[in-house]
Amino acid sequence: MAGTPAAMVLPLFFSPLNTTRRSFPPFPAIYSHRRELQEKSSSVANAHMRLYDDLLTNGYYTTRLMIGTPPQKFALIVDTGSTVTYVPCSSCEQCGNHQDPRFQPDMSSTYEPVRCRTDCTCDADDKQCTYERQYAEMSSSSGVLGEDLVSFGIESDLEPQRAVFGCETSETGDLFNQHADGIMGLGRGQLSIMDQLVDKGVINDSFSLCYGGMDIGGGSMVLGGIPLPPDMVFARSDPVRSPYYNIDLKGIVVLGKKLDISPSVFDGKHGTVLDSGTTFAYLPKDAFIAFRDAMMDKIPLKQIPGPDPNYRDICFSGAGSDVSQLSKFFPEVDMLFGDGQILKLSPENYLFRHSKVHGAYCLGVFQNGNDLTTLLGGIIARNTLVIYDRRNERIGFWKTNCSELWERLKFIGAPSPAPLTSENSYTSEIPSPALSPSQAQNYSLPAQYRVGVITFDISLSVEYSDMEPYVKEFTELIANELEVDISQVHLMNFTSAGNGTLIKCAIFPSRSGFISNKAALGIISRLTEHRLQLPANFGDYSLVEWNIEPSKRSWWQVHLLGFVIGVAIVMMISFLVVVVWYFWRQKLGAAGAYRHVDTAFAEQELQPL
Repeated sequence: MAGTPAAMVLPLFFSPLNTTRRSFPPFPAIYSHRRELQEKSSSVANAHMRLYDDLLTNGYYTTRLMIGTPPQKFALIVDTGSTVTYVPCSSCEQCGNHQDPRFQPDMSSTYEPVRCRTDCTCDADDKQCTYERQYAEMSSSSGVLGEDLVSFGIESDLEPQRAVFGCETSETGDLFNQHADGIMGLGRGQLSIMDQLVDKGVINDSFSLCYGGMDIGGGSMVLGGIPLPPDMVFARSDPVRSPYYNIDLKGIVVLGKKLDISPSVFDGKHGTVLDSGTTFAYLPKDAFIAFRDAMMDKIPLKQIPGPDPNYRDICFSGAGSDVSQLSKFFPEVDMLFGDGQILKLSPENYLFRHSKVHGAYCLGVFQNGNDLTTLLGGIIARNTLVIYDRRNERIGFWKTNCSELWERLKFIGAPSPAPLTSENSYTSEIPSPALSPSQAQNYSLPAQYRVGVITFDISLSVEYSDMEPYVKEFTELIANELEVDISQVHLMNFTSAGNGTLIKCAIFPSRSGFISNKAALGIISRLTEHRLQLPANFGDYSLVEWNIEPSKRSWWQVHLLGFVIGVAIVMMISFLVVVVWYFWRQKLGAAGAYRHVDTAFAEQELQPL
């Protein structure tokens, strides 16, 4: 890869379940050639961002993008089947309640509407270009097109780039109900964020996705070229064959035996499509029946009903909770590509956990109705680095632990965090020590920055069942080691991670409403330098990631209680002063009041001497 542009890497985040999303929007243009970039290393940059959550809980992955000046942050579904990036607009009258506030064009000094022209569909007033996208699960999104600065987070050394995006004015179906704000379109098309960045020459014509495993989730996304692992498996992807990212799948093997189906089955309609916006895998009827029968014949476990009686899921019980042991009960599955290369799938690439029966799993492969397209969703790519090498018209697969991608892949020229120079240029994403723990040692925060909460994930080498009784003790230990009050420590989540436990912790501010920069940097320093002293019964620990979020409370919110108490005290003192003054005046008036000589008054008894 010498002489080629470097990569831009974005972390992916995971969000609410959407198992039926199949993003097949209209495709404006199909290109028979690939763009050729001038190979000038100075003209490109890298960006590192994370993926969050897990496939079963949420159904899709999201990443964080910042749009506008100052930046407005959004959680966007990473979708290789969509060609438009869009977020809810402040003027939207038919948008659901999502994770973040809607985009406010008037609050961005760099926002510009895309003016109406001959090559776009215009709004009713013929002033601004519009977009509309409809999806296979009958949801839709429509709105106007705008252009603004798009930022990729503090872990990126890629400068904010101007890009066209959709400002939603209407959404229906799953898009209306989902927790995520919108979509980040990575498909082929003029409005795709990939195409726009490639046209600017800031990245190579390639991007990658790496999804975490069954119990871990998270992962990373890479925009741009990266060093290729030597044992990566490639499949040809023909942009002329269909506008979607397709591969030349020729067959499926279950436990060493190839399914008795014609290779042409996988070439119907759009062919075999990879779609990160889809949760599971969907096969044409003949392929699904052959796969289902082979799996049921090879799995030596009791078949049980699925978690939802409305669906005829194929589920099995008795496999236990340890994902690393699933290969003892479920067969290995191979995908055969046209050039003879083989992609091996482990059980987590075609199974999902039964939500109601412990130790039970269900097939995450379904029949694609009467559609002849083979659709491979995110489940196929768990713990697999997938490189969409658009320039060379191929897609690569490399089995890896995606939560440890940076250490295992060892990116060439991985960027250091961009410096924080001003309040306007700052975003709330802080570099994660999972990428480079040493980066935090010289890290600083702007003096005006107010830290609202510090979150971090710790992996312990003890099993979840052994850890659960010591939650309170663990909380006290964290508070003691980080030198904060125990009331500030919140354990947000406990997750079983193979033979270990993954814990998400948060440090909240005390009564002041924010954590001082000095205290925040002290906490981060102790975490990243592995200075926590935990007892032996907690096993070994490792820091997975950390993040600093700004305080969202204004000066009035922080000091409101004190202000109210102060006003109340002043009013009470004033009231007491008025009362005392009133009675004093009454008493003074009674003692020295003038009485007429003829005025009658009660006789008073003489007091004894």
